[in-house]
Amino acid sequence: MRISTKGGYGIRAMYELAMAHGQGPIPLKTVAARQAISENYLEQLMRTLRRAGLVKGVRGARGGYELVSSPEKIRVGDVIRALEGPISPVSCVDQDGASDCERHELCPTRDLWERLRDSMTEVLDSTTLADLCQQALERQASKNSGECHS
Repeated sequence: MRISTKGGYGIRAMYELAMAHGQGPIPLKTVAARQAISENYLEQLMRTLRRAGLVKGVRGARGGYELVSSPEKIRVGDVIRALEGPISPVSCVDQDGASDCERHELCPTRDLWERLRDSMTEVLDSTTLADLCQQALERQASKNSGECHS
């Protein structure tokens, strides 16, 4: 599975909201500027994420977007599913169980695709927005301290 621009930008936007969690709504213009994403495209992504119940929009002068739950409770896999659909390398092993392939039961590669799907799901579902924030902070601290990691 290749994560599209939609998924990549969506994760970056959610990261920005997670970093600002508890500080009130963040204007879309701020998220767009920090992540170098078109504000119009970001608005489309936020609509999808809002419908999925991951963010909420606040109108008004101090409006913007914020996470519905804490960053510790939002898995990267939830964001990817909301924006990209099922996590699966090929459609015949989508976790919704709907396979229209007539060779499904006899397919010599099905086990391979299922293992790959399960691996991707494990990584995405075991990583939260809080984990992304922590990793970014650690990377920044390491960069600032002049440490070299080979």
